[in-house]
Amino acid sequence: MSDEDLSARVTLLEETIAHQSRTIEDLSGEIAGLWKIIDQLQFRVERLTEQFRALEDATLEAPVIATPPHY
Repeated sequence: MSDEDLSARVTLLEETIAHQSRTIEDLSGEIAGLWKIIDQLQFRVERLTEQFRALEDATLEAPVIATPPHY
């Protein structure tokens, strides 16, 4: 293998590594952004669950059984 072939292979490998490194950085940034969104959504779901339970508790109370006025 000649020096030129070896140099071309090394250059190609370096370009490939640089491209993969950039792709990994981009994907890492995307994942970090998605985790922030997931955390926000989890917080909202917890809040809505608490509100729903409070409404459910308020509406599940048995109505007062009263004698109708015509008795």
